[in-house]
Amino acid sequence: MSGASDDWKPAHNPWLIAIAVTLAAFMEVLDTTIVNVALPYIAGSLAASNDEATYTLTAYLVANGIVLTIAGWLSDTIGRKRYFLICIGMFTVASFLCGLSQSLGQIILFRLMQGFFGGGLQPSQQAIILDTFPPAKRGAAFGVTAVATVVAPVLGPTLGGYLVEHATWRWIFFINVPVGILTLFVNAYLVQDPPAAAEKRARGLDYVGLALIVVGIGCMQIMIDRGEVNAWFSSSFIRIMAVVAFLGIFGAICWLLTAKAPVVDLMVFRDRNFAVGCLLIGAVGALLYAGSVLIPQFAQQVLGYTALDSGFILSPGGVAVIVLIPLVGLMMKVVQTRYLIMFGFAFMGAAMFYSSLIAPDIDFRTLVWMRTLQTAALAFLFVPISTVAYLTLPQKYRSDASALFSMFRNVFGSVGISLSTAAVTERTQADQAHLSTFMTPLRQGYATLIQETEQTLRSLGRAASVVHQQAVAQTYQTYTKQAQILAYSNVYQYVALLAFLVVPLCFLISARTAKAEGGGH
Repeated sequence: MSGASDDWKPAHNPWLIAIAVTLAAFMEVLDTTIVNVALPYIAGSLAASNDEATYTLTAYLVANGIVLTIAGWLSDTIGRKRYFLICIGMFTVASFLCGLSQSLGQIILFRLMQGFFGGGLQPSQQAIILDTFPPAKRGAAFGVTAVATVVAPVLGPTLGGYLVEHATWRWIFFINVPVGILTLFVNAYLVQDPPAAAEKRARGLDYVGLALIVVGIGCMQIMIDRGEVNAWFSSSFIRIMAVVAFLGIFGAICWLLTAKAPVVDLMVFRDRNFAVGCLLIGAVGALLYAGSVLIPQFAQQVLGYTALDSGFILSPGGVAVIVLIPLVGLMMKVVQTRYLIMFGFAFMGAAMFYSSLIAPDIDFRTLVWMRTLQTAALAFLFVPISTVAYLTLPQKYRSDASALFSMFRNVFGSVGISLSTAAVTERTQADQAHLSTFMTPLRQGYATLIQETEQTLRSLGRAASVVHQQAVAQTYQTYTKQAQILAYSNVYQYVALLAFLVVPLCFLISARTAKAEGGGH
């Protein structure tokens, strides 16, 4: 593969550049999960309902999803370094304004702004990494970027829980300001555009393609984010969003494949490894974000943990990834990359199946161990997939490829969150209906449980006239909790099945590429 990055070298240390651009991306990825735990506090402070507060998430995801798709065009039009610095600066400003918001309308507006400029950070980071490092060192460089992509979503709920409990929800936004300012100046000094990127000319403004992408991706993100709240396709609003999203995306694909100067060049998918890499990183995004939401949600809603305590369940997993990524980098020199990826998905499936063994008396240490195993599997996925996806890609496609690669990961991540939470709700209702058939005096087990509970209540001095009613109420609470636990167990089994089903897709990676990547460069 030839390209500017193969014969051009930056003036500064490449590893300093990798750390600098990753810090910017880390800040943005952190904001996709840190806000989740603060929603009740934001709602109370701004006199809004919890449902209305979730629009702060929807606004961010819609703007972010749209910009991720066209970030390559914006980078080419404005200039990669200039666009990257604009995104850092305006994301920092938007974060500050979010923290100052005095109404729901203000914070939604500023979250749109945050998502719009934050969406350009991850694709720009990847493109800069590609041009800064030669192919032989990109695996190690992507190990640095994995810190932003994998660790930030894990640490987000922990940090968010700490800030809302010990300070105020506004600090989840204010914390970006000093980091953003530092990152802006460091990147302004270190980052350079290689000759090929600096000489790249804008493709012109593709109004039709841009409009179709905005409508298609925007409506899809709204549908994904609001689906559970609006009871999915029983809602006319969700049905309309689904139809418009399909028409927009389908129309965008048709247009972009035939336009002379498309806003996004879909010819990038002619590279087999990149196309397969996008599918695999999409699966990683779905598994990463589904896993990140299931255990904290289970801990808070079923076990009664605080937001901070549930966040601590996730934190050791971030440490596991940081420790394992360098080891995976060494393994990529002696093992075919696709075999490492296959192992990663199989490992993930096994970890998710193990997590389905949750029980009412599960302790904190077991929950931590379950989540750590899930996160450890990601170390075998992100770096190898990122490396092989770009290995045979021509340099001229890097801007669009970086944008599309990030888009697949984030959009599938949103799908993973929505489908996993919706599945928990659906399975809880189904399991409650199933268990309710056992709540009848005709069932010996139920009758015995009621009698034992009544005896316990009498021994506590409860009035005989209310003992039976209280015993039935306590038994119903037990059944409800059991239904919730069964629901989470079922969903973990579904996620495990998804991970196992992805394993055969790894054979679609070019065998020649896998051999070139594994066993030395």
